[in-house]
Amino acid sequence: MPHQHDNNCAHEAHDHDHDHDHDQVDLGPQDNLFSKIDILNVTALNTTSSGSAGLQVIKPWHERLDESKCLTSDADDQMIIRVPFTGSVKLRAILLKTGPTDQTPSKVSIFANEDTLDFEDIGDRTPVQELDIAQGREVGEYVVKSVLLPSNTVRPWLTRRSTYLFRTAKFANVSSITLFFPESQGADTVQIYYLGFLGHWTERKKDPVITVYEAQANLADHEKIQGTNAGFNMLQ
Repeated sequence: MPHQHDNNCAHEAHDHDHDHDHDQVDLGPQDNLFSKIDILNVTALNTTSSGSAGLQVIKPWHERLDESKCLTSDADDQMIIRVPFTGSVKLRAILLKTGPTDQTPSKVSIFANEDTLDFEDIGDRTPVQELDIAQGREVGEYVVKSVLLPSNTVRPWLTRRSTYLFRTAKFANVSSITLFFPESQGADTVQIYYLGFLGHWTERKKDPVITVYEAQANLADHEKIQGTNAGFNMLQ
């Protein structure tokens, strides 16, 4: 399978229904998982960058619009990015700033807790979710959409550009996330500027320490031993 690196990122929210739009409204900087990413162990395959790939595009929220650094695919327009977390996370959304234009990935395939996927075996695995990526330059800005309510009335609704929502139930206990970008929207390479995640972090539970204690004998639970008196008194 050919492989490539990604450079810039910029896209709109896709592959979500009205319920997802409602869920998205309460997402914001307070849900950003940047500080919970094991950034020095982020892995990017088929990119032109050397060193820690995560430092290129995984940045604090206030730097999401910065385009001084990016990841660009190398040999072709495919790329894999693996992101480990420092605890257990419930992922709700991914933020991307990609492009420009035809360097935008066409879609992203998302795998949870797959720490060894590479180009040799990723084609044989079924992603937990796939998302189409739209061309665009905004990240996290609110825009107004029209939402059809169950009463068949239409009302404006705030949603976020460049925010892609997860099926939360399928990403409820994630220690790492692997993103596969299979192709560009026409260019020979793909490019990503910013990659972020929204969700909730909890400390990873360690295996409990099991200690075996010797139980102290309860005299009431034992039959009397022949040759002693009723109180287990010391023999005279």
